[in-house]
Amino acid sequence: MRLLEGTYGIAVFDKREPEKIITVRLGSPIVIGLGEGENFVSSDVSAIVRHTRDVIYLEDGEAAVIKADSHTVFNLDKERVKKEVNGVEWSIEEVKKGGFEHYMLKEIMEGPNVLLESARGRILDSVGGVKLGGLENVEERVSKIERIVIVGCGSAYYAGLVGKYLLEEWAGIPTDVEIGSELRYRPLELNENSAMLAVSQSGETADTLAALEEVKRKGVFTLGIVNVVGSTIARAVDAGVYNHAGPEIGVASTKAFLSQMEVLALVSLFLARQRRMSFDEGRRISEEILRLPDYVKTIFSQEEKIKYLAYKYASYDNFLYIGRKYQMPIAYEGALKLKEISYIHAEGYGAGEMKHGPIAMINENFPTFAISLFGSVYEKIISNMEEIKARGGPLLALATEGDKRVMDLTEDVVYMPSISEPLAPIISVVPFQLFAYYIGVAKGYNVDKPRNLAKSVTVE
Repeated sequence: MRLLEGTYGIAVFDKREPEKIITVRLGSPIVIGLGEGENFVSSDVSAIVRHTRDVIYLEDGEAAVIKADSHTVFNLDKERVKKEVNGVEWSIEEVKKGGFEHYMLKEIMEGPNVLLESARGRILDSVGGVKLGGLENVEERVSKIERIVIVGCGSAYYAGLVGKYLLEEWAGIPTDVEIGSELRYRPLELNENSAMLAVSQSGETADTLAALEEVKRKGVFTLGIVNVVGSTIARAVDAGVYNHAGPEIGVASTKAFLSQMEVLALVSLFLARQRRMSFDEGRRISEEILRLPDYVKTIFSQEEKIKYLAYKYASYDNFLYIGRKYQMPIAYEGALKLKEISYIHAEGYGAGEMKHGPIAMINENFPTFAISLFGSVYEKIISNMEEIKARGGPLLALATEGDKRVMDLTEDVVYMPSISEPLAPIISVVPFQLFAYYIGVAKGYNVDKPRNLAKSVTVE
């Protein structure tokens, strides 16, 4: 280990001692699962939770010798280290398919329950907002935040973009969103009244963790939104909020993405009530958050329509997703899901950018999925759709219940219930998850394990 350079998490076998595994860590996560007469080594707890719920996490510079009936942890000075055993909250039943053909579909269908669990015990009518135990001990420090930088990768980054709108509109806090792999390679001006908020399902995302460690060295206040209790990011931040989304086995994030957006809404509401939001406004928003699970169920009632559209469009090689304001990050996420699951080239765009280049790509072989919900930018989106139709581009739309105008532009419409703009992304992403899933199935791909991808990106 003293000779190695770079970041690593290594498990070593020797054919002369087959009963033993030696594992070491520097920067890349190592989790040891403790079973009855069997022990496990992994980089992510979700891989071993079906075998055991007792785990220990190695820290940087530690090594462990694992046998079926024992484990010993050492530091670089060859001294034994006593490690705390962490209990994983997830049950064995949660990591089974439960009668579904794929984990991805099961996890999409778990969306309503995930939203229920992520908000459970956190909505309080008495305060017109939320109670977040993870922030209680640092509430005074949180009240002094004047700027927030959200950091994430992949879907977590897109969730952060939704969080930016929420934090700025509700709490009035200037917010930036950064991709972890980019942030760590450029200067970032932060001071004692700034905070970094790391978003990661696994809590082990390498680039997000590296960015977090960089700002911690500069004394910046750090927060986390993480799904895995005891994970590296959860242990590294000053305070944070757990998702309570349960295990997500499918590589493409679905239910965890919903949970991340909901928790960002809860954090935004918490900060808003500290600052400028009225009691009545806080209670109205919190009551709408409680209705989110039922809103998602209305999407499931259109599952067959979404499946029909997926099979109809599965043969196309390119796709465009467009949205504006709160729905722009959902356009990005919709395109990402399609790329991950079906290997179709897809791009997400802010609809206002169409005339700045992308519209040149539109023809009869380039479909567009437009998010055309009632709200402050509805007329703008309708205008974009009219331009696309005039150029012969196939159109699909996600629209608000009762919108008959959109039917003049396309018959391929999925409807969702009317909901306030800030919370709409938590619902609007679900049709895109199902659409990507069924296109992947139509093409015969393994939607739970897309090629070249891993559930947790633990190396740069």
